[in-house]
Amino acid sequence: MPLYEYECETCGIRFERKQRMADAPLRTCPECSGPVHRVIQPVGIVFKGSGFYCTDHRTSSGATL
Repeated sequence: MPLYEYECETCGIRFERKQRMADAPLRTCPECSGPVHRVIQPVGIVFKGSGFYCTDHRTSSGATL
């Protein structure tokens, strides 16, 4: 199950909840019952292997893309 982070718009606390992907997002803060929104976190992407740069598998004539 994914772990989602929420932030309260009234009191400003951040909290995490484990929820299924099919579950509806939370609407109220557990501390003050104010409205909350889900915080989107950036995800790091790592490309491994060949084929991600123009210098990979270059032709012998030295032509560029």
